[in-house]
Amino acid sequence: MCEVLELNKGKSLLAGAVVLFSGAFLTACGESKGSAKQELNWMTSAEIITMDPSKATDSTSFTQMENTMEGLYQLGKDNQVKQALATKAVQSKDGLTWTFTLRKNAKWSNGDPVLAKDFVYSWQRTVNPKTASQYSYIFSGIKNADAIVAGKKKASSLGVKAVGKYKLVVKLEHKLPYFKLLMAFPVFFPENQHAVEKYGSKFGTSSKTTVFNGPFVQKGWTGSNLSWKIVKNKSYWNKQAVKLQQVSFTVEKSPSTAYNLYQDGKLDTAILSSQASKNLQKQAGYVIRKNNSTTYMQFNTKLAKFKSSKLRQAVSMALNRQALAKTLGGGFTGAVTFTAADMTKVNGQDFTDLAQSKTSKQVTSYHKKLAQKTFKEALKDLKLQKLSFTLLTADDDSSKAIGEYIQSALETAFGKQISVKVQSLPTKSQFSKMDSGNFEACVSGWSADFADPISFLDCMTSTNSYNSGKWSNKQYDQLIAKSKTVSSSSQRMKLLAKAENILMTDQGVTPLVQSGSAWMLNTKVKGLIYNGSYYFEYAYLE
Repeated sequence: MCEVLELNKGKSLLAGAVVLFSGAFLTACGESKGSAKQELNWMTSAEIITMDPSKATDSTSFTQMENTMEGLYQLGKDNQVKQALATKAVQSKDGLTWTFTLRKNAKWSNGDPVLAKDFVYSWQRTVNPKTASQYSYIFSGIKNADAIVAGKKKASSLGVKAVGKYKLVVKLEHKLPYFKLLMAFPVFFPENQHAVEKYGSKFGTSSKTTVFNGPFVQKGWTGSNLSWKIVKNKSYWNKQAVKLQQVSFTVEKSPSTAYNLYQDGKLDTAILSSQASKNLQKQAGYVIRKNNSTTYMQFNTKLAKFKSSKLRQAVSMALNRQALAKTLGGGFTGAVTFTAADMTKVNGQDFTDLAQSKTSKQVTSYHKKLAQKTFKEALKDLKLQKLSFTLLTADDDSSKAIGEYIQSALETAFGKQISVKVQSLPTKSQFSKMDSGNFEACVSGWSADFADPISFLDCMTSTNSYNSGKWSNKQYDQLIAKSKTVSSSSQRMKLLAKAENILMTDQGVTPLVQSGSAWMLNTKVKGLIYNGSYYFEYAYLE
């Protein structure tokens, strides 16, 4: 998903790209007979964009959905899939049919029971081109999904049907090794048809126009405000496991402000700036959150000046990723691949190592002199005396720091031959410009929706809506398509590795850093699950 750099996780920077990361002293902690008041005050570095599962793209929105809505499965500790609404799953011998039995005690916040038909409605709505979901591509592999997204078949032909009230049957076109992981992702959550039709275009645009079936219900989000809360859902089927009564959220884009609020006891967590992360490493409550996410640059290749792979390679070689990571601090590391490292192993070897070649390593490493030589050649080929462009970023401190670093690095390397302007906007505005193609270059980011390289690489196929720069390579598209049909897992990984290498060699995107963030966390908070986003169902205060 897109990230917003919470100098932590997210689709936000990363969704903006900026990875969205959402903070130490207990603020809402009232001691009464030795027990703590079960309320938390939390932060996120980006605003919610939507609560509509069919339309969400950013990490802040998905984090809210994961805590207030629920699908067939949920991710437990260490990304382990566990049953949620599904009480039983049966896969056919050929692997192409899944039959799920749903629990009978799940309810929506409007009182309706959660039924198999709610999944059918949700999935058909998402793949329907009229919905314009940017995530419709992720249904590829489910029978007829690709044809529906392409407008060649009706949404009703999607390979999903309800058998009675509590049985869901899913038909696949080919095996999906990551199918269960997909089912834990909010895009595959059920939707309440009554609510969607009642609120129409306003569905999911505020707390009042959204319904919930998860451990919490959301209150107080108006669609544009920077504070809201989630409160325990008294109708949740597993309510006995939920200890927290309330989590109050505020958007804090400045790490220093967040840390001050933490020190004052007004936040139970805070993302740290690079300097603070260095100074506070020995403090109780200091934690590093690793994210399966990458912050990167995209160039709008619809513009003549950015069609040149040589130009994009020159820019990449002018960037010292280790220096950038050091500037950001926390858990950030330099990124030389689009797919995040340490996410997938292939016969004991990290996928990202398998995906690199001598050429791709060269163009994603810092080579100032080679960058200057290549840049001059690119300008000559383009018949330009100077390259000028505006770099779009989100407006949180981390995203702005990345933009400023790129600006300084490029102007230092190329001198008067380049002029870079940084434009920092609220995440929602940034996403709007990216989605419409109204930008020259942008700092963006992606956080894996599930632990498999395809979660990254699918995004850069020619027609994918998240390919904001519209980079296109036929061989790359063919490799991604073929990877979805081969039966051998080793062959599949070889195809994906080859695709990654093409993407990096051509600099279809320019990776910058792999995200990780330093946080202060109230040491009394227990049971919290973090899988790139925070999950509060089992959290509590000592």
